[in-house]
Amino acid sequence: MNTWRIKPLDAILATAEKKSLHRSLGAFQLTMLGIGAIIGTGIFVLTAAAAQKAGPGMMLSFIVAGFVCAVAALCYSELASMVPVSGSAYTYTYAVMGELLAWMVGWALILEYAVAASAVCVGWSGYIMGLIEHATGFALPELLSNGPAWSMNGYMPVADFSHGIVNLPAIIVAGLVTWLLVMGTSESAMVNAILVVIKVTALTAFIVLSLPLLKGENFTPLMPTGLFGHDGLGVIGAAASIFFAYVGFDAVSTAAEETKNPQRNVPIGLIGSLAICTIFYLLVAAGVIGTVGAQPLRDAAGVVLSPDSAAFAAHCKELAAAGNAPIVCSREALAEVLRINGFAQVGNLVGLAASIALPSVILMMIYGQTRIFFVMARDGLLPEKLADVHPKWKTPWKVTIFTGIFVAIAAAFFPVGQLADISNSGTLFAFFMVAIAVLVLRKTDPNRRRPFKTPLIWIVAPLAIAGTLGLYLNLPLVAKLVLPIWGAIGLVIYFGYSRSHSHVGKGLIEVHEDDSDVPPSSVPPIS
Repeated sequence: MNTWRIKPLDAILATAEKKSLHRSLGAFQLTMLGIGAIIGTGIFVLTAAAAQKAGPGMMLSFIVAGFVCAVAALCYSELASMVPVSGSAYTYTYAVMGELLAWMVGWALILEYAVAASAVCVGWSGYIMGLIEHATGFALPELLSNGPAWSMNGYMPVADFSHGIVNLPAIIVAGLVTWLLVMGTSESAMVNAILVVIKVTALTAFIVLSLPLLKGENFTPLMPTGLFGHDGLGVIGAAASIFFAYVGFDAVSTAAEETKNPQRNVPIGLIGSLAICTIFYLLVAAGVIGTVGAQPLRDAAGVVLSPDSAAFAAHCKELAAAGNAPIVCSREALAEVLRINGFAQVGNLVGLAASIALPSVILMMIYGQTRIFFVMARDGLLPEKLADVHPKWKTPWKVTIFTGIFVAIAAAFFPVGQLADISNSGTLFAFFMVAIAVLVLRKTDPNRRRPFKTPLIWIVAPLAIAGTLGLYLNLPLVAKLVLPIWGAIGLVIYFGYSRSHSHVGKGLIEVHEDDSDVPPSSVPPIS
């Protein structure tokens, strides 16, 4: 049996062409689509962690992460336009490089979607509890509103439960969203549009109120942890974490089949939305740094602390008790900056905006994860029973509940920054494989119809490969270790179950006409 079983691209494309999508999107619509998809969780949640890793240098981190996203997106767009069916990077890899690598990409996408959902649950927990405390004075005990802090003892992760045992609000929101998905609740385009307006309005209000208060001295030293720091610190380390704030740009890539003149409009939509979001992020970062300062916390020896470490949590607790905790300690940084600067009510409204918008992001990420599981299960690589549909609610209840439990457990016991880093490791691997797949297909099938062709492919794709690899290598040690360990578990499952149950391995080539018009990634904003 061939180890590198390839799902025939011609069969996929033949089915897709039967349901070709109406081309109606122009450059402006694509740019707006990208902005709505990108601006989201990352900027609300990860600002404090990025400041602890890079200080004011996090502004440079946003630029680095945005550039890597841009070159990866251009590669992604070519395959998205060629293979306009569900399955995202998993489907692309299956059609180009074969089943084993496709399995590894699909397995890594679990880190992207499910773990990212957990990160958003933790981010929501910080904002909702901050909002409740400032509105009513009620605060959950610290042990029930924080998961444990994690540190490395050699190559072994060690949990410190002294500042938190379990993040109860994160479990609750994960459970509620899972229940809604099982019941069949979905969002309309109108609701999504309203939530995008809420997010953008909140960030705009923050920028307008904070920029007039900037103080130049708060920007020095610009790079207190250097360009490359240890264990995920430094400007590049922060960029590896901030990458989470940009994911969602693939919404533009997957719309290539619906775009008028994709060769012109897709790059404009991608680069335009990424450029506008980068400017937005830079202004928000400047507002945080310039108004309250963003120098990282250090221990008694002057060593910068990791934002997810027990030592960092202990130091923040001491400073909070004294009433002078810096913004790097905040779980709701943007709202807290406004409160510190005398805009308490607006700060509460920003917290409310995050609390309203983030559950919808969790919903779409858990939905997206079930979509990836579906595609893998129908290819025989996962048990097809996972895709059973509930007789009453007509939803894939088994895989949804399974995903929800996974999301809730991760959200309960890990901090948001660590979850975002772990999620990034899976995302970076998927985009790394997509960039390679584009080059492979240019060599092996140069005459294939490409509605969108990546410009300067032999420059852009290697930049994407180097950029995604470089960011991965600058993630904290825990996040770097998770990917190979998770991959090893995946290989055991593949050779123990999936390989022998594969439909392609059995000679069954299914292309599923019922969803040939579904975009390659049905997941809206996850950033």
